Amino acid sequence: MSDYLDLADWRRRVAALYESRRSDPRPEPEPLLAFRAARDRLFIEHPSSPVPTAERKGFAGVPYWPHDAALRFRSRLEADPEAAPLDLPRSGEGASFPYSRIGWVRFAIDGTDCRLAVYWLNDYAGGIFIPFRDATSGAESYGAGRYVWDSAKGADLGTSGDELIIDFNYAYHPSCVYDPRWSCPLAPVENRLTVPIRAGERLGEGHL
Repeated sequence: MSDYLDLADWRRRVAALYESRRSDPRPEPEPLLAFRAARDRLFIEHPSSPVPTAERKGFAGVPYWPHDAALRFRSRLEADPEAAPLDLPRSGEGASFPYSRIGWVRFAIDGTDCRLAVYWLNDYAGGIFIPFRDATSGAESYGAGRYVWDSAKGADLGTSGDELIIDFNYAYHPSCVYDPRWSCPLAPVENRLTVPIRAGERLGEGHL
């Protein structure tokens, strides 16, 4: 199979993982554990895995924090129609990514009010994108942040009316964490949270 078809299949399978999660009626953490097990298999077996080929045989799985029910939210999208388009930074070479800020989502963590900008990809078919950094970034998680939504690639947990489901237990690192050949959009300053988000994907031992 060509690299292009491999990558198309990778995206199809990732989208299927999220579709399966959205339709799973079981209470957490059972769906989360099933999701993580399936994602680990993709990382180990798929030719378009972000893990370099030479490292896959010894790859023990993606490191995660335990499930935390307090870090799942339904947050109403507060529209921001006056926001100007912006280009998000990227981890590697190439043009920046064209986005618009379409609004904000708000929630509280351990009594601290938080908000994240919600972006729309101004390219091809579009898609909602929510990257973030938090107080674990640069030590326990990737310094440039993680993603909690990327609907252009099918990575989202759904909506309910005008509310987005924000579940940090499903937060994940961009592919550039595993291999610098990937060039990924990064979280801007306005999406830096001051609180630690110890949920979702984290860095493994000795991974800087």
